[in-house]
Amino acid sequence: MAETRNHLSPADGIWSLRRLPDMDEAQFNQWQTLLEHRTGITLPSGRKSFLETNLGIRMREIGCSSYQAYYEQIVSGPDAIMEWSTLVDRLTVQETRFFRDPDAFQLVSDYVLTRPREALKKRPLEAWSVGCSTGEEPYTLAMLLNECMEGLSLQPLYGVTGSDISKPAINKAQSGLFSARKLIGMDEAMKARYFRPAERNNVEIVKSIRERVCFTRLNVLDLKHAPMHGMNIIFCQNLLIYFRRWRRREIVKRLAERLAPGGLLVLGQGELTDWQPPGLQRVPSEHVLAWIKRQTDEE
Repeated sequence: MAETRNHLSPADGIWSLRRLPDMDEAQFNQWQTLLEHRTGITLPSGRKSFLETNLGIRMREIGCSSYQAYYEQIVSGPDAIMEWSTLVDRLTVQETRFFRDPDAFQLVSDYVLTRPREALKKRPLEAWSVGCSTGEEPYTLAMLLNECMEGLSLQPLYGVTGSDISKPAINKAQSGLFSARKLIGMDEAMKARYFRPAERNNVEIVKSIRERVCFTRLNVLDLKHAPMHGMNIIFCQNLLIYFRRWRRREIVKRLAERLAPGGLLVLGQGELTDWQPPGLQRVPSEHVLAWIKRQTDEE
């Protein structure tokens, strides 16, 4: 259904809803091309209503009544960069939560707990959450690594980086504040240990964990310029589904280049099928899609 916008009827003085014109195929193709060119994200024809709805909401906010006029504003308007950033945030930020994929996080825990103790003493573990949205995933990784280090009776030598294309999402993540509902289903002992009550029914990540996590804005199309190198763990779930198959492979190749020998790459189930990334060895698991970088590979 096409998005509607508020309109004050001069005849009766009450609010009514006026439909925006349906987006025609040429306009949809135009937006598809722009989105893929700038972000790599593909929008199939079945997602046309999703695009219409989200564009319509934003257009209503700024008083724009034409898809074409909004497109021109995004491409060449005086505030094009700022407006594009706002729109990307609306189109890409997904609902997430702490410990979203228990099997994947258990695999990460097993991986850390079986690392040589001497190596864990000498060099900090570096983890990277790609497409981290509002921060639940990188904070989960930090809590998990902290638990592992304590379980091994080692000093907490680790750090986590979260990256995302959305600047508002990154800002939210950096605050360390979350709605209490984000903790639903989470282990009570973990809640008590790593969260503190905050205002307005929010909770706050404890300082010791927040200090271990940093965030940066990053478009995965620019991975070749990413400063992350020698990562022990790269977690990239529920991101590749938005890209074409060939681009998924390119992204995974870039991520693999940033793994340390013996490093772990975790993807979402079904995000990469019938292809073996070069230099990586598949982790035998029925529930998690993951690879280890071969120790013999050169950086």
